[in-house]
Amino acid sequence: MTHAQPLDLTSSNPLHQALSNNPTFFKRITSNPDSFRVQIIYTQIDRNKRNKPLFKEYSYRLNNQEYFYPASTVKMPIALLALEKINELGIKGLTRNSIMITDSAATAQDHVYNQPNANDGAPTIENYIKQIFLVSDNDAFNRLYEFLGQEYIQRKLAEKGYPDVIIRHRLQLSRTTEQQAITNPVKFYDTAGNLIYEQPAQISKAVYEATNVSLGKGFMKGGKLINEPFSFLNKNRIYLQDLHHILQSVIFPEKFPKKNRFNLTDDDYAFVKKYMHIYPRESESPIYDPAYYWDTYCKFLLQGSEKKTLYPNVKIYNKVGDAYGFLLDVAYITDPDNNIEFMLSAVISCNTDGIYNDDKYEYDSLGFPFLRDLGIAIYQQELQRKNKLTKNK
Repeated sequence: MTHAQPLDLTSSNPLHQALSNNPTFFKRITSNPDSFRVQIIYTQIDRNKRNKPLFKEYSYRLNNQEYFYPASTVKMPIALLALEKINELGIKGLTRNSIMITDSAATAQDHVYNQPNANDGAPTIENYIKQIFLVSDNDAFNRLYEFLGQEYIQRKLAEKGYPDVIIRHRLQLSRTTEQQAITNPVKFYDTAGNLIYEQPAQISKAVYEATNVSLGKGFMKGGKLINEPFSFLNKNRIYLQDLHHILQSVIFPEKFPKKNRFNLTDDDYAFVKKYMHIYPRESESPIYDPAYYWDTYCKFLLQGSEKKTLYPNVKIYNKVGDAYGFLLDVAYITDPDNNIEFMLSAVISCNTDGIYNDDKYEYDSLGFPFLRDLGIAIYQQELQRKNKLTKNK
């Protein structure tokens, strides 16, 4: 593992400057960053006279060999691929609003005929994607994972320039490797009940590199402490820069070669970006109780775990994740009033006792404050930075 060097106060890397200029916020982290497995990517965005975006990318401790569990951030590429698959099938009448019935064809598979969280109760690709970005719904991800199948996910992401991504299992469900490889039969219907498209169960032949990483000093199993490192063998994997660039390709598709973009229509892009940034209370369908799904429920950078919106003038287009003590946020942040836009992605491990599956992770005391303060530090730097922006998005 690459060990971090002490921060250079004269560094031209603005990430280093942000961390070293705010010791009250970050001293605990920067004094021993290896133990927290911190990785950060920051993209400054300027615009030329034709309003074309120009990028400068900086990183802190970026290391593909240092594994982190990506948690719910894997939902972002899956949502995008679901839209792409609908478009590529090219079947008359098949849209993201077609009714999607998920059946079962193997042991431990769910069958889904309605979607309680949707106002109309209809299980659709659109409704699942809304729930993924609004509240990071696990069931919504699982349905799209089953629609796509492992081989499609692996092939498509590799074609777009992300060959090392591994998305090989459903979320929050205990299944064997073999069960994860078998995905459910799916049927799509129009509103009159006519069958539009039928996809049989799939048995994946995808071959993955084993995520043969063990972390910590123990884990809980069956109510007992097992005093050995916790294995992430056969878990999902995606590098932070891949997440960062996938989001960048959605916000700025024109900056990516066609082969590296997702095959989305203009309407798809508008739809995805809308639900990436609006708050749960702003959704008309589904409707969420703000007492439980507060505005910043899925906004960690710049907001942390605060129940109030710290920066109401700022729009955050993002995808978060938290599991096994890892806390992540991948975001495009824009403040039209101050002519600011930038991208910021970060991950931190919040498991200082080294015990996994004990539900004793320091999200509230460590992770959320770190991501909040990191977002604030970069935002404050952006306020002082001499921009070349001529117009904000």
